[in-house]
Amino acid sequence: MKDRYANRKYLVMALVLVAALILVARLLYIQIVDKTYRVSAANNALRPVPQYPARGLIYDRNGELIVYNQAAYDLLVIPVQTSAFDTARFNQILGITMEDFSIRMKAAVSYSRRAPSVFMKMISSETYALLQEELYRFPGFYVQARTLRKYTRPLASHLLGYVGEVDNKLIARDRYYRSGDYIGISGIEKSYEENLRGTKGVTIFLVDVHNNIKGSYAEGRYDTVAVPGTNLWSTIDLNLQEFGEKLMRNKTGSIVAIEPATGEILALVSSPSYDPELLVGRVRSANFSMLQADTVKPLFDRALMASYPPGSTFKIMNGLIGLQENVIRPSSLFSCSMGYHAGSLTVGCHSHDSPLNLPQAVAQSCNAWFCNAFRNILENKQYPILGEAFDHWRQYLVAFGFGNKLGIDLPNELAGNIPTRSYYDRYYGKDRWKALTVISLAIGQGEIGATPLQMANMAAVIANRGSFYIPHVVKKIGDDGSPAPLYMQKYITGISPENFDPVIEGMEGAVNGGPGSTARGARLDSIIICGKTGTAQNPHGKDHSIFVAFAPKDNPQIAIAVYVENAGFGSTFAAPIASLMIERYLTGEIKRKYLEDYVLNLVIRPDAKE
Repeated sequence: MKDRYANRKYLVMALVLVAALILVARLLYIQIVDKTYRVSAANNALRPVPQYPARGLIYDRNGELIVYNQAAYDLLVIPVQTSAFDTARFNQILGITMEDFSIRMKAAVSYSRRAPSVFMKMISSETYALLQEELYRFPGFYVQARTLRKYTRPLASHLLGYVGEVDNKLIARDRYYRSGDYIGISGIEKSYEENLRGTKGVTIFLVDVHNNIKGSYAEGRYDTVAVPGTNLWSTIDLNLQEFGEKLMRNKTGSIVAIEPATGEILALVSSPSYDPELLVGRVRSANFSMLQADTVKPLFDRALMASYPPGSTFKIMNGLIGLQENVIRPSSLFSCSMGYHAGSLTVGCHSHDSPLNLPQAVAQSCNAWFCNAFRNILENKQYPILGEAFDHWRQYLVAFGFGNKLGIDLPNELAGNIPTRSYYDRYYGKDRWKALTVISLAIGQGEIGATPLQMANMAAVIANRGSFYIPHVVKKIGDDGSPAPLYMQKYITGISPENFDPVIEGMEGAVNGGPGSTARGARLDSIIICGKTGTAQNPHGKDHSIFVAFAPKDNPQIAIAVYVENAGFGSTFAAPIASLMIERYLTGEIKRKYLEDYVLNLVIRPDAKE
């Protein structure tokens, strides 16, 4: 019996020893290995306060400031530290009601009684000045400095974009951001967020058990200074941008102007637009909802996101491809008797001289000529089947930037559409369709969709005789910077330089030729403009007016595309706008005041409120 109890004693001792070892091991793990409790304890004694950097400034290509920062302030509250105060005066300073005050305080208490939370975001400098004088009368409240975006002119809202508060999804995706941080939502602000945002700093305060600040922690040895964001120099000419937006007032559409030699965007206009100040600060949410509900869609960036049939401006492409494929020559003559006729098929055309060669067909925009050329491209005998010829036709277009996103350094670019061989095979049956089946592609109709950006890029390619740089809106990142390498790479389209000469001759004739030329209203005596008009069919209403051009003819400085929705002929509306933009950019002034007045007084949008 005695031996039995002795064994139990040893068993109990062993259990106690094991328990002690487990306890010691756990304490060692908590104190040495696992930092969770150490961090938790530190959080109870320290209050890190983020220091927000100023976002980088944005300039135009000539160094004129476009976007800068204005001081703003967040008002924070620690509910447990509040005591009775003059709420009427407090609400008067902030411009809120007692009901609003109660709602905000309840939200703060619900978040935490002892931790700070935002009572009111983005207080203006004027309000802050009033509040700061009396802040000592409102215990538990303190102010944290922030910045708001400010604009020197109410322009380029789609290009510049706007800044907004981060959401939980973004916080989970990027550890840099915390609740209450701001981020670029659209435009340059979004594309260059990492450059513009800078680096947050932190000031660490020592607090007591009641969360009262007792001073700087470790004399500020662990504080970090906020690093301001990097300044950007955009490619746009702010004066040209302003002029373009002025010309497009009371109209729906877009203007895209490019410097051919670099791919730099000189102007990017989408109309209707909005004042970028509307999406700044506390009013942003309400104004965004208002703009989103507006039936004219001012938030929609038509320059990048609208896809239209290119219409007759696309004839240039079929002329170039036909020359490159050796199925037409500049001297090739085709007749036109008010259109192209093949059996029961007719593609109508306007009255003009006949027959015409390639330069004349471009200048007078002959549908029949380009239907013949397109049919020669697809029925090219060097390819065993028509589908293979079609594939090559499409490859040339893709090389020009059609059918895919060009890769501009702005978000939300649309790819447009160049139909594929497989598309027609699905629709008509494999290899059961012919050139006449898709003859509408000859004149830029049918399934083709192109953005104004792509059309301006086409004009730049022609100006360069076969090459281009990806269009971009940032010229320089930082004082000594440059654009991303992607935008410094030259792309070759595969069309030989000599094949551009007859097409450019035709574009010159369209603007500067005699009777029958389609764009004589764009003529500028001091500068040779080369252009092509277009009228894009619109199944939802009146046709769209289109014009693409570049100037001067030799050593081109600007390539441009103009779309005016529901305006009709390209020669009547889009061509004068493009011509005025070219005159303003190349000469710095407008001498044709009669033409400027004509465009400014045009009201194409029935709901215009000006």
